[in-house]
Amino acid sequence: MNADDVARYLREHPDFMSEHGEIFAEITVPHPHGGQAITLAERQLHALRDKIRQLEVKLAELIRFGEENDEIGEKMHRLGLALLEADGYELVRHALLRGLQDDFAVPHVALRLWNSVLSRDGEDFSEVGEGVRFFFGDLTGPYCGAPTNLEILQWLGEAGPHIRSVALIPLRRDERVWGALVLGSEEVERFYPGMGTLFLSRLGELVSAVLRRELG
Repeated sequence: MNADDVARYLREHPDFMSEHGEIFAEITVPHPHGGQAITLAERQLHALRDKIRQLEVKLAELIRFGEENDEIGEKMHRLGLALLEADGYELVRHALLRGLQDDFAVPHVALRLWNSVLSRDGEDFSEVGEGVRFFFGDLTGPYCGAPTNLEILQWLGEAGPHIRSVALIPLRRDERVWGALVLGSEEVERFYPGMGTLFLSRLGELVSAVLRRELG
């Protein structure tokens, strides 16, 4: 018999080891971390301890993610209250920018709106190129990653040339994009491809709903 035959036999006869328990005390195998040989039972114990350590690390990671999500949720709640309490477009805009910059520590924020019933003077209602409109119209969710559009970077003013990552959030009314919220950072990893966008999507829905109240 070769090794494969032995392995196959043990799989086909699962009661073998329980019927010959003394084998556990007689068979020795290499220690998983070096050193002298140990019994099969001791090896199994080491394997279980390693598995427990892996589970502890995973549990600590899940707890940390949960705490981070709770913190973000609390910030979203505060921002939502501030937007609901703001009366008039300028106060809404101020509450939005202050919340994102102070509470979420987003250094650069830009807002652009088009196709609103009521327009205003100011950069938020400046002309937006057709290519940018199509870009946001094609998004199925927020875009996170390196900036790729010069016009969008220009919305961030003097900071534009120094921006290394962006979150581009389309604002929708009845599935139709009517504006965009842009978050920018000089840090490459602040907004990166593959990051979770659930809270960014909710932010877009919240901002769009509040702005529709003010602009129609």
